[in-house]
Amino acid sequence: MYSKLPSLNSLRTFEAAARLRSFKKAADELHVTPTAVSHQIKTLEEGLGTRLFERQTRAVQLTRDGELLSDTTFNVFRQLKDTFNDIVGSKGMLTISTTSSFASMWLVPNLEKFYRANPGIDVSIQTGEQKIDVMHDRRIDLAVSYGRYDPAQPHTSKLVTEKFGLYASPTYLDQFTNLDDAHLLETEWVNKSLPSITWDALIPQHERKDKRPNCTVRRFDQEHHVIQAALAGQGIALASSILVRNAVKEQWLVPFSGHGLPGEIAGLTYYLVVPPHNQRNKNVVAFTEWLFSEIQQSLS
Repeated sequence: MYSKLPSLNSLRTFEAAARLRSFKKAADELHVTPTAVSHQIKTLEEGLGTRLFERQTRAVQLTRDGELLSDTTFNVFRQLKDTFNDIVGSKGMLTISTTSSFASMWLVPNLEKFYRANPGIDVSIQTGEQKIDVMHDRRIDLAVSYGRYDPAQPHTSKLVTEKFGLYASPTYLDQFTNLDDAHLLETEWVNKSLPSITWDALIPQHERKDKRPNCTVRRFDQEHHVIQAALAGQGIALASSILVRNAVKEQWLVPFSGHGLPGEIAGLTYYLVVPPHNQRNKNVVAFTEWLFSEIQQSLS
């Protein structure tokens, strides 16, 4: 019945190389040499009578047949791993990609709630400001992305659209007398594809020449650094209502308004990206259901 199937070892080698897009990284994961990986792939290709990879100088790319086999092997080995974990009582691992600020200011502070509801799942968080190609990077199960949301983009779901406001520590505001003397803290995005959100946007266009304060502006390349600076009493932060929610709830930060400035301006959107091959994964489903619920509760 299974006489035409290649060896399990060659399929395992192929799955690692396809997922990591690298023979060398696959060799490191499997504790063998890159030559051994290359030999296993070549034997598999000869047995199938087709090329699975296009070899390039420093990378490999899957062919159409390679993509087809990769989808199958990835799902099969993941199902095997999940079954073994269920049998022996081991925890499943879920790898999430998101921004550094969302991870540190919202996800990590709330993650214990997910663990209490799902004791059989561990979460690994990978952060970065540039979008990861989660559709093809099999090391990532799902992404919480940030930016302008396009509902026509496939395999995405809107989580929440933030507002940007001004926040400061009560101690800083107790000493505050004049906006011209303030230190205003804002983010200069590492990801240049994001539209800039600055304190200057708080002032209506026709009033900027006459009413622009002479306050000192201090910029950070991470929004959570802006919030940490505000928590340390270093100034007034222009920050996401989502990311400061815990700090405001604990009254470590309080909203700042007045002086002719609006309370809030429109921000950007957090949205989920779940590749098709992970949409029925029980760990992914459990996390996404918890995330939507927790976001909505935090807004109420």
